[in-house]
Amino acid sequence: MIDHLNDAALSALPDDVPVVMLNLMRFRERSLDGKGSGWDAYLRYSALTIKLIKAQGGTIIWAGDAEAVALGEPDRHRWDYVALVRYPSRAAFLAMMRSPEYAAANVERENGCSDHAIVATRETYRKFT
Repeated sequence: MIDHLNDAALSALPDDVPVVMLNLMRFRERSLDGKGSGWDAYLRYSALTIKLIKAQGGTIIWAGDAEAVALGEPDRHRWDYVALVRYPSRAAFLAMMRSPEYAAANVERENGCSDHAIVATRETYRKFT
């Protein structure tokens, strides 16, 4: 899945404000390496990547279980887990994604996730400061 990193598209966007990455994950029933469930593999991935996120000045601002597709096609839009990760810039996100340390951690992500989409967002409204 790391082959699908759209670094050209991200690099072409303005990089003058922090970015929040919307992560949508669907887990495998069993990890590809046979070491537990897809969730177990994702937890191993998370333990490795939180250090990388923090090293780039980023932080997880929210994470939770996806309970149901409220609007959309349930089979097509089903996700198991959602996370919002804030980076100081798109460049910081790309630096992490291109690092050898991330490549090593990514093995666990691929073991655990049958699908994982990351959407770069730009804030247009905020209720809370």
